[in-house]
Amino acid sequence: MYRQADRNGSNNRNRDRVSGFVHGLCIRVNSKQLAIDLVSCKSSNMDSSNLIERTMPQSLKEFLSHHHIHEVECVIPDMTGIARGKILPRDLFLSSGEMRLPKSVLLNTVNGQQPDNGPFVGDTDPDMVCIPDASTIRVVPWAAEPVAVVIHDCQEWDGSPVQLSPRGVLRRVLALYQAQGWHPIVAPEMEFYLVARQQNPHVPLVPPLGRTGKPEAGRQSYSIDAVNDFDPFFMELSSFCSQHRLGVETLIHEAGPGQMEINFSHGEPMDLADRVFLFKRTVRETALRHGIFATFMAKPMEQEPGSAMHIHQSINDAQGQNIFSNTDGSPSDLFFSYIAGLQAFIPKLMPIFAPYVNSYRRLSPFMSAPINVRWGYDNRTCGIRVPKSDQDSRRVENRVPGVDVNPYLAMAATLACGYLGMRDKLKPSEPTADSAWNVSHELPRHLEDAINTMRASAPVRELLSPSFVDAFCAVKELEYATYNRVISSWEREHLLLLV
Repeated sequence: MYRQADRNGSNNRNRDRVSGFVHGLCIRVNSKQLAIDLVSCKSSNMDSSNLIERTMPQSLKEFLSHHHIHEVECVIPDMTGIARGKILPRDLFLSSGEMRLPKSVLLNTVNGQQPDNGPFVGDTDPDMVCIPDASTIRVVPWAAEPVAVVIHDCQEWDGSPVQLSPRGVLRRVLALYQAQGWHPIVAPEMEFYLVARQQNPHVPLVPPLGRTGKPEAGRQSYSIDAVNDFDPFFMELSSFCSQHRLGVETLIHEAGPGQMEINFSHGEPMDLADRVFLFKRTVRETALRHGIFATFMAKPMEQEPGSAMHIHQSINDAQGQNIFSNTDGSPSDLFFSYIAGLQAFIPKLMPIFAPYVNSYRRLSPFMSAPINVRWGYDNRTCGIRVPKSDQDSRRVENRVPGVDVNPYLAMAATLACGYLGMRDKLKPSEPTADSAWNVSHELPRHLEDAINTMRASAPVRELLSPSFVDAFCAVKELEYATYNRVISSWEREHLLLLV
């Protein structure tokens, strides 16, 4: 393992020796003299006819050599969006060509539990094969010595995708677009809070102290000075994002105290999901180095606005033309059907867009969050906003997802909604010209209802696969059941002596 560099870059790590476990064998590795016969690491009772011989792409070898990498973080996103995997010495990573993990790792809840995984992975808790995606490899900029991270795809032993994998779900949806000659373009906006460090989860979060030595007072939307109060943090975050090739652009101070927003350059959905996945970790790591916390909770403070991941989306055809616009510049039928698909299916996919109990606290009127799936032109009170744009950049903004989402699943879900609308030629409602907060709720009010609605939707099961929908809902049900066992401070305060 590596240690985080301190402010002087000191490092007490012994670079020549690393302990590790490979397929159940404890090994001692010398990073300069590694020679392992991986065949001997294979389980003796595994059917060798199912194994696929793999070689590491040359681009990965060249990257590791060029950057003098010592270790590689091999990661996959689980259903909650948490990075799971192994850290391998460079030579072992190169010689193996793959990583093996229990398939059940994908079923971890946010607090580390698992539902009964037999129906989803089998009673024997088998391994899956994780294959590095060479396009995702990056240097870990905060490591004390050269360390790389690479995101992996999850495969069955026959090479088919693992249907429970969030990256696999997104690939499944993108394949539907590719079959039509369509190429989705997305651009997420990420809101998050900087908060003071504290170890007691029963104590409310408070803003951190910046350079002034004072916490923010009131709301400071778009304040330059409020951002500059955290200049040391943002300067290092900017450097890390650049080294990590995350393609971030605009920095904004949002409405809440210590609430920030960083926007990404637009691009292909898988690439953006990868970048968001890595961005969350980068922000949290940078905050720790500056003695504060960064949180991507949807609603971290009771009286303040929540944090969202707004997703701008448009679709190009094979010639690079925006299918949301006709040749005369007017909105196309596909554009309106895409909006109708969002209106019809966002409510059925809310466990993805609002995955935790806390997520539903964000979806309140007059708190910069939607409560329904009304749509409108340049109307931020709507769940679906159409920004002002020319015909080439005509796009739709989904404002429903919280920033606590798994980015792969959120991208897959919003594109699935639009695809269903275009496929079935759905028609949207009339655009909302006034405040959509004056319209009644159209979204599930809590997680339990959302789970039941998602599980019962035949089109959702068709597009995302029944096995994924059932497994994902089982994970969410377990999280909800765990939360329901907690006795809150409100209950103790108001029920202890009054009922």
